[in-house]
Amino acid sequence: MSKYTIGWMPGDGVGVDVMQAAREVLDAVGFEAEYRPLDIGWEFWRREGDALPERTVQGLKEVDAALFGAITSKPKDEAQAELAPELQGQGLVYRSPIVRMRQLFDLYQNVRPCKAFEGNPLNFRDGIDLVVFRENTEGMYGGVEWHPVTGPIREALESHPNFSRFADVAPEDIAVSTRIITRKGAERIVRAAFEYAREHGYPNVTVVEKPNVLRETGGLFMEAARKVAADFPDVEMWDTNIDAMAMWLVKNPEDYGVIVTSNLFGDVLSDLCAQLVGGLGFAAAGNVGEGVAVFEPTHGSAPKYVGQDKVNPIACILAARMMLDHLGEKDAARAVEEGVARVIREGRYRTYDMGGSTPCSEMGRAVAEAAAGALGAV
Repeated sequence: MSKYTIGWMPGDGVGVDVMQAAREVLDAVGFEAEYRPLDIGWEFWRREGDALPERTVQGLKEVDAALFGAITSKPKDEAQAELAPELQGQGLVYRSPIVRMRQLFDLYQNVRPCKAFEGNPLNFRDGIDLVVFRENTEGMYGGVEWHPVTGPIREALESHPNFSRFADVAPEDIAVSTRIITRKGAERIVRAAFEYAREHGYPNVTVVEKPNVLRETGGLFMEAARKVAADFPDVEMWDTNIDAMAMWLVKNPEDYGVIVTSNLFGDVLSDLCAQLVGGLGFAAAGNVGEGVAVFEPTHGSAPKYVGQDKVNPIACILAARMMLDHLGEKDAARAVEEGVARVIREGRYRTYDMGGSTPCSEMGRAVAEAAAGALGAV
């Protein structure tokens, strides 16, 4: 009997390829699971008008964790144009299924480890070991937006003195997105970052915001962070502005370990950190809440590479490693990371992004063999 039930969501494009490689690695370390297919992605938007069907939402409530591949997302007009003819004109609006999933299940932690594996020719610098904690449900991605801006919303905006320079802009020529930060949201993501730093031996946590300009939202986030930091006297709190942090990460990335920030800033910084350690082919993430956890590579669906067995599966394999760790399968998780490290260090297998020609499936098999060997040595 399977020990775990895992939601299996390849999604679109190369998500199928990288998930197959990850499955081979999971099998190699003896992970016992029933993999339950769950529908998600662009084809379900086109055929059903919903990229995250209700059956998938219900299915996620019945699994121990989920692994997700990639999705295709397109601008609003293109999304409307690709709907099946019978769905046209029904007022359906495309929303990113991964963003919706995060909000539906309150997956408030987006955890993105970025580690420079020895021998990776794409490393910006060796020795980098960063973990970004991005608040995943609030901020600029809360989805509270208006266009055109009319009625009570317009009246409320016009009551603010700083809106006066927009007063003559026609309703159809202005759009508004909100940045919502709550004290609860800020405190819990910062607490998660400090707990991770303490558990994994990082001496400090860097809180990143922009309170000198975003005075109310950034100010509230920083206030909440300082309150949480007081509960962790053994972990030093650093703080800096988002623009300065981008500069310092390029200048001295080895100075930093755990970084915590709000949604949009975390999205930007985590991609910057990913590039420091080889790019999105090495970037995995966990979306973690109190009950549900979904793990994913952070790259897109790469339509131009579909069916070519070409892309780098390491990010998805590392996402599987995060899932193992989350489920308490520590030995298997360590074996997967050691397998990845060995394959990269030895340099016999390199995918196209690393300057080689190893197919996706072959890279997956190489990591699987190395991980199985590492587990046997535990």
